[in-house]
Amino acid sequence: MPSNLNQPSTKKIRLTVVAADGLSKRDVFRLPDPFAVITVDAEQTHTTTVIKKTLNPYWNENFDINVKDNSVIAVQIFDQRKFKRRDQGFLGVVNVRVSDVLDLELGGHERYTPEGRPYYVDHNTRTTTWVDPRRQTLVRVMGPNGNNLSVQPQSISQLGPLPSGWEMRLTSTARVYFVDHNTKTTTWDDPRLPSSLDQNVPQYKRDFRRKLIYFRSQPAMRAQPGNCQIKIRRNHIFEDSYAEIMRQTPNDLKKRLMIKFDGEDGLDYGGLSREFFFLLSHEMFNPFYCLFEYSAHDNYTLQINPASGVNPEHLNYFKFIGRCVGLAIFHRRFLDAYFISSFYKMILKKKVTLADLESVDAELHRGMTWVLENDITDIIESTFSTAEDRFGELVTVELKPGGADIPVTEENKKEYVDLIVEYRISRRVKDQFEAFMSGFLELIPQDLVNVFDERELELLIGGMSEIDVDDWTKFTDYRGYEVGDEVIQWFWKCIRSWPPERKSRLLQFATGTSRIPVNGFKDLQGSDGPRRFTIEKSGDPSQLPKSHTCFNRIDLPPYKDYATLEQKLTLAVEETVGFGQE
Repeated sequence: MPSNLNQPSTKKIRLTVVAADGLSKRDVFRLPDPFAVITVDAEQTHTTTVIKKTLNPYWNENFDINVKDNSVIAVQIFDQRKFKRRDQGFLGVVNVRVSDVLDLELGGHERYTPEGRPYYVDHNTRTTTWVDPRRQTLVRVMGPNGNNLSVQPQSISQLGPLPSGWEMRLTSTARVYFVDHNTKTTTWDDPRLPSSLDQNVPQYKRDFRRKLIYFRSQPAMRAQPGNCQIKIRRNHIFEDSYAEIMRQTPNDLKKRLMIKFDGEDGLDYGGLSREFFFLLSHEMFNPFYCLFEYSAHDNYTLQINPASGVNPEHLNYFKFIGRCVGLAIFHRRFLDAYFISSFYKMILKKKVTLADLESVDAELHRGMTWVLENDITDIIESTFSTAEDRFGELVTVELKPGGADIPVTEENKKEYVDLIVEYRISRRVKDQFEAFMSGFLELIPQDLVNVFDERELELLIGGMSEIDVDDWTKFTDYRGYEVGDEVIQWFWKCIRSWPPERKSRLLQFATGTSRIPVNGFKDLQGSDGPRRFTIEKSGDPSQLPKSHTCFNRIDLPPYKDYATLEQKLTLAVEETVGFGQE
């Protein structure tokens, strides 16, 4: 009997193999097909699924295993294609000693309720908790080759509060899990712990990085086996791409892209497809084809041309463009094109607002704003209709059935403004947009793209521009401030300290887009022509900065110290809805 008491007790635990990052590429011409083999004391063996052609496999698979306090868990990564060859398929290994992971913190004790539910007693503080103190106290540190992992203790109290929109819950067996209400997903992983996944992706407060990981890990976003061959002529890239992409099935387009330019030698290992999307976006969105036009805001953000019907094939072309945008997102490529904010909102099925009208028709926006802010009794003699110029002919369009006979009054003016906004932004290009979405949704499911907001979707499609802060400061005007004022010096110090993604956010906040003109900030455009970036002294130090996107202007209150300016500016850029507050 005494000998049995000395035997280590066996317990069942759940092991989650999440991912590997930066595996070594052992073959010049192909990527590995990694899978993980989990062994416990060289006896129990489990394997994950095989992830095709990647150095960054994502599994997130659970395994229930029996362990003892002195057990060692080994997680080995192999290339499935070379697994049967001796010493050829090995990609890395991580060894975890159970006693290092599962020991109760000093002074702790595990007990059970009469119903069998475990709870934990901390004799140091004389408190009890349902939360296992051994859980959520580990930080994973993964090396560049994915095979260097160490476990370091970290106190729960040091992790701070959960990110906005997250909630911690317990299963019926008292296991902790986390709910992300932003993406409507659950995970065993504490979002406060660092992750080695996609380190090059920006970490916003609204957690763009985690959204990207979720988005790209879904089955609908996984490449299909095989290749998708697209052969085009450089001088006919629009026509050839239309023929090639429209003849393929959506499933074929999800295979690995192999771009070949006619008459040129070269294998596509990514560079040719990047160049292809760059060149194609210049042609697709060229106003010469009458499919898109530059917005009223500037000469580089695009909107659908309501007169695109001059091209009899325009709806087929819009479906093609939708496919191309979806294709670029699916294959993680960027398009050299930026749209007005309402276009991204329409993709996400969000309601457009009066603020969105500013980039479509600045004069109408000012008029509708005046209508809402003033008493229009006996002043406005409009009806629920609007006039539109269609190829030289002035046509009256009813905003609602019988609208031509319904006068606009002080009581119904809000409905009138809402209908004007809806018509000017979405209704008059309804057919074109539906054709675009029919192509887009063949590759990108609506529920997946909806995890992003409109600003994140802009970055997902167009990527981030490299922002030259020296050029930015050189072509900035000031109102109420001088360039040598302390607040201005703090402002630029703050901007220089920010990572590229937050600089892009600030540019979006101030101008409506993260795109920089080809010739830099000196060519920045406003709603009424060239207009430089402007910082105006306005507001109380207790307020956040405000932006006026049509005028490329930020209203910056005279803050008393650098810390306050940094806090207020960061909050305005990261947390405001839309591109500006006004």
